[in-house]
Amino acid sequence: MTSDGEATGGGHRQGGAGHQTGTVALALGALGVVYGDIGTSPLYSLKETFTEESHVMTIDRINVFGACSLAFWALILIISVKYLMFVMRADNKGEGGILALTALVGRSNSTGKKAGLLVALGVFGTALLYGDGIITPAISVLSAVEGLEEVSTSFTDWVVPIAVIILVGLFIVQRRGTGAVGRVFGPVMMLWFVTLAIVGLSKIIPDPGIVQSINPYHAVKYFTHEPKKAFLSLGSIFLVVTGGEALYADMGHFGRKPIMFGWYGMVMPSLVLTYWGQGAFLLKSPDDIESVFFRMVPESIVLPIVILATMATIIASQALISGVFSLTAQAVQMDYLPRIKVVHTSSKHYGQIYVPLVNWLLMIGCVGLVIGFQTTSNLAAAYGIAVTMTMAITTLVFYRVLTDSWGWSNAKAMVVCLPMLLIETGFLGANMVKIPHGGWFALAVGVVLMVQMQTWRRGRSLVAKRIHRGEVGIRKFLDDVEEMTRVDGTAIFMFKDSDKAPPALVNNLEHNKVLHKTTLIVSVDTADEPRVPAGERALITRIAPGVFQVQLRFGFMDEPNVPATLRQIDHPGLEYNDDQVTYFIGRESIVAGKAPGMNPLAEHLFVLLNRGADSAVRFFNLPTDRVFEVGSRVEI
Repeated sequence: MTSDGEATGGGHRQGGAGHQTGTVALALGALGVVYGDIGTSPLYSLKETFTEESHVMTIDRINVFGACSLAFWALILIISVKYLMFVMRADNKGEGGILALTALVGRSNSTGKKAGLLVALGVFGTALLYGDGIITPAISVLSAVEGLEEVSTSFTDWVVPIAVIILVGLFIVQRRGTGAVGRVFGPVMMLWFVTLAIVGLSKIIPDPGIVQSINPYHAVKYFTHEPKKAFLSLGSIFLVVTGGEALYADMGHFGRKPIMFGWYGMVMPSLVLTYWGQGAFLLKSPDDIESVFFRMVPESIVLPIVILATMATIIASQALISGVFSLTAQAVQMDYLPRIKVVHTSSKHYGQIYVPLVNWLLMIGCVGLVIGFQTTSNLAAAYGIAVTMTMAITTLVFYRVLTDSWGWSNAKAMVVCLPMLLIETGFLGANMVKIPHGGWFALAVGVVLMVQMQTWRRGRSLVAKRIHRGEVGIRKFLDDVEEMTRVDGTAIFMFKDSDKAPPALVNNLEHNKVLHKTTLIVSVDTADEPRVPAGERALITRIAPGVFQVQLRFGFMDEPNVPATLRQIDHPGLEYNDDQVTYFIGRESIVAGKAPGMNPLAEHLFVLLNRGADSAVRFFNLPTDRVFEVGSRVEI
């Protein structure tokens, strides 16, 4: 998921030492944004592998070596191979993430039901990430605060209240932006990863035999030792790679090379060392499994480590929250969600945004999960299934990109994607067991949001068809009113199709019998790429004296600021003065009717979503004192 820390992948090409310095700086920034989720997994993943109620594992040499081997190879095959080697090459003009990947399928030569199904799967994968955005902050913060129980048992009753206070505080400060504190995210996470490595090494050095778990033979032996429990434990082992999607989603902010540099130079070695260290520690102290990470630490520094862990989980949570904000903005721009209020918290970095409605819904969800599940062990049952499904969907969509956009043969694409899918299917199968124990939550969030997204997109398509029915072309319409009286000023008619006569223009002429000296028919489209350069956003066509068609194109990561874009237009005969402009926009009153197109439930849902949508005035940054709205009734 994209988050704070604006720096696009294409903007860092320097030469020599400057390039290396830039890569290192971006890699440090990526530590605080990209790797927060995967970096806090050591707090609970190996513990849950052995203690999850559905598969309580015996802590012996075979199981410990097997679990450590699986953790190592999951990091290699899913993160290093799938994402860094392959998927991150499928960028959409530098932007990553499942929604951007789905857009690639949408604009390829894919047609028919198969392409439609893949796009629908991509939308479902996007919807599932919202569930992840609720669960990750809850489980991350709770797992860190539980470390206080190692400081004193008197903290036991305070774990949940403290976690709730931290989460509420985190969501409250979102409206202020994260520009200031964001500068310390990277250094804090670097300290966290160094700590993971040191703590792990302190247990590996006395018992270096655990390094043998690099041999996949131990993973195979793990499944033959306790087959049923071993399979079920995959749902917990998968927790070591949650956050893998973030590497791909945040590619637009940091670029592929800095993310790879951070992974191989710091993150992966630290994670491997800490998991191996936990394994070596468990072989000597199996009774410490309930809080394996914190009990590896000398008692004298447990409290500082708990504080550092809490800071790391807050940073991980912030990255997920910012990512959900960014994902929402993308979905709105691509017309998968209704217009929603988006606040830009930085005048310098567009990527730093705040979405009030989403923020409060996330807070309610996170706090509700902490209060409802009480412990990390209980909450772990709800975690994993959404991420596993999203990863599997990413593989399916990536396969289509390989064959349609990259021109690979089906056989060649299958060689790459089939092993990925088999691994993820195994993890998904194990996670399915979690559905009755909490996994249903993430699925419910995903299904509800997918229904909303598909309903909104279908509804908007039907509304456009109803509005356009019976319309006359703008050129023919102007021929009929060529001798119309002209008045001073500029009239801007916002309409989806600039080739048609906007209803607001038709109504204005019927009632007022005048046409402004300068008249613009402005349409706004969202491109299937993240950003459109400022100089390429406007296409102007003169269709009559003083009358212009203006087609504006914004990327799905751009802010659709219409007045600012129009001010930059330099075209003969087109004058734009803020003090002499009047914007005419349509406001449709949508009602459910008997016309074919949507089932009754979907119609009523769409009507409800439309009523709650943010106004076009605010969405397009129009000056409220210069807007004239023209209402119309549309039956779907």
